[in-house]
Amino acid sequence: MPEFAELLKGYERFRKEVYPRQRDRFEQTIAEGQHPKLMVIGCSDSRVDPAQIFDVDPGEIFVVRNVAALVPPFEVTPGQHGVSAAVEFAVQMLEVKQILVMGHGRCGGCKAALTQAFADSDHGDGGFIANWVTLLDEARGPVARKHGTSGRKAELAMEFAAIRQSLKNLRTFPWVAEKEAAGTLKLRGAHFSIREGILYSLDEETGEFLPED
Repeated sequence: MPEFAELLKGYERFRKEVYPRQRDRFEQTIAEGQHPKLMVIGCSDSRVDPAQIFDVDPGEIFVVRNVAALVPPFEVTPGQHGVSAAVEFAVQMLEVKQILVMGHGRCGGCKAALTQAFADSDHGDGGFIANWVTLLDEARGPVARKHGTSGRKAELAMEFAAIRQSLKNLRTFPWVAEKEAAGTLKLRGAHFSIREGILYSLDEETGEFLPED
């Protein structure tokens, strides 16, 4: 596990190798601003960095990451709505053309939602994880009834259900729904298998996750 000193070694490599190669790209984004066409909503898990998985240049994707790659439904109650603010900025200001919700295998947040492991235990004063994964309560029910609450089959079903739930919640944002209906915004779901290194895309017509070639 890298300490900060090890991270600085990576920074040195970035300064010597990556930044000179990408300097023109950085200069372009300074002069013209950022204009990504794709927003990725991904998990905070350290193994699934969207920029690494998609091997993109600076400025190509707008990313928000959180536990289990969740999107809360639209609401206007007072609060610090970080994910909603990111979605609003991407859709309304940056005018992205696509939003990709990308879950992944062995997701701890989805497992916590499935097992409700944090619901009745003391894992800190805030209860933030327990509260956050309640966003999956609706999706959890069918999964638990069909597959139970343990085992890889149930966990995978929960991971898929979480992606579908976030897409459903995205469509509760009025301006997301309007742009999708107008054909100027496309919503997509995907699941990255850490074990296989394969991205599975959601087929909206069949509801199945199919591997990308």
